[in-house]
Amino acid sequence: MVKGESLQKALEISKKICMLGSFGVGKSSLVRRFVYDLFDERYLTTIGVQISHRSLPKRMSTFSRSPVNLKLILWDLAHIDTMNDVIKTYFRGSHGAVLVYDITRPESFDRTAEFLLPFREINPNSPVIFAVNKCDLLSPHHANYGLFLEKTKLFNGGSCLFTSARTGERVEEAFHQLGTLLLEADGR
Repeated sequence: MVKGESLQKALEISKKICMLGSFGVGKSSLVRRFVYDLFDERYLTTIGVQISHRSLPKRMSTFSRSPVNLKLILWDLAHIDTMNDVIKTYFRGSHGAVLVYDITRPESFDRTAEFLLPFREINPNSPVIFAVNKCDLLSPHHANYGLFLEKTKLFNGGSCLFTSARTGERVEEAFHQLGTLLLEADGR
């Protein structure tokens, strides 16, 4: 045993996460990058729900000071034009969400409330990370950067990260940040 290593067994925790957002914003690509470290240029429409998972590196719980293995179970939901009861059933039992919008399509931000409000109806206290995806396609000097930064201030309590599934930029950080919020919500 390494000096300072705890004999305490790590607590195994699984958390259901919903990937939310309009079609073509990169929800599936973010999941693929995070879970498999892959990116595919082809656009493949998700049909129904695609479930993937990945465990985050073991960490010490902030509150209980015991080791925790956190497994994120990612529900990549197909985009539909109207929120219906079937989609809402996917939200049940969710512990958090990643709400994705496309920086090259400001209208994708305008539709975020269509996903966030029904999710919050069912999961009012679940943490949400906002992923402004495809940031590799625009420079920080582009007008859309400022627009998205201003708009994301409307969502109190949500973290916002500029991500790129193509390059991997801040994808790990987004999911790790969500993991931290999940453990904090549990008091761990």
